[in-house]
Amino acid sequence: MELAKLPPGKSEGAATIAKKIKAPQNYLGKILQGLAYQGFVVSQKGLGGGFRLNKDPSKITLYDVVDSIESVSRWSDCILGREKCTDAAPCEAHNGYKAVREAYLKYLQQTTIALLIKDS
Repeated sequence: MELAKLPPGKSEGAATIAKKIKAPQNYLGKILQGLAYQGFVVSQKGLGGGFRLNKDPSKITLYDVVDSIESVSRWSDCILGREKCTDAAPCEAHNGYKAVREAYLKYLQQTTIALLIKDS
């Protein structure tokens, strides 16, 4: 969200962003590098360098960001760790977890970075 608030073409360093959002700089730097690898962020070294968005914030969903860090696209396994857990043969937590997972994924997929900064 901090990168989406920057003027077009402007970059900001990980240390500055970390201070703004009160996050550990090393941890944030690794997340930003991962986002750069995924193509959502551009990383530029040197004077005037730092990070900036590589895409329009209205085209980046929370799903894009969270999936690049947490791999939520693979959240289909049984929450209790069972090998055989399906709609036809559910574990005790299957139906409740499935509903929560689907609602969460829907929220991530429908929420863009632009929408978040607009509402902040």
